[in-house]
Amino acid sequence: MTKTVVLVHGIFDNSRVFQHLSQQFNNAGFTPYAPDLLPSDGEKGLDELAQQLRDYIEHTVREKQFHLLGFSMGGIICRYYMQKLGGTKRVKRLITVSSPHKGSFWAYFRFNRGGRQLRPNSAFIKDLNKDDRWMQNHQFVSLYTPFDLMIVPASSSVLVPERSEAYPVLAHPLMLTNKQVSQRIIALVKEASVPAASNP
Repeated sequence: MTKTVVLVHGIFDNSRVFQHLSQQFNNAGFTPYAPDLLPSDGEKGLDELAQQLRDYIEHTVREKQFHLLGFSMGGIICRYYMQKLGGTKRVKRLITVSSPHKGSFWAYFRFNRGGRQLRPNSAFIKDLNKDDRWMQNHQFVSLYTPFDLMIVPASSSVLVPERSEAYPVLAHPLMLTNKQVSQRIIALVKEASVPAASNP
């Protein structure tokens, strides 16, 4: 079974945002890792933060395969790691939580590199979204809330409808502490951790 989970925070956040979820993973028998990707204010591009994530994984995660969870901007960093930096070779399941897969209008108020990348229809977003081959043989799920005021419109968290699940959570950061969402995250990771049955 795959027992390792890497948790990637979003903009203006750090690894402490995963304290509740990390405890849930520990209780379920998984080992969570949560790197601090710095700076997290958009001064560095998401591609640079994805390279930090790759380096952290290569130096820290010993299990051959692991699960990856990205919150908010962290979900886009995870996708870049998978789509551009070879992460599909090791990631068993990717879960994104309230991630702006199609950008967020709030990014127009950020004028640094990361902010520009997160704008709807940015070259960065378009480049990631034009390639869906990574999903064809990969276990990907997007969890989001239709009441999100950080991802505007909230529908930007839906990359493909058939791989998206909506939860009636009233605020963006509460997605990481909501009981129903946490239980679903643990269930998704458990489901993907079970080895496929071998043919006799």
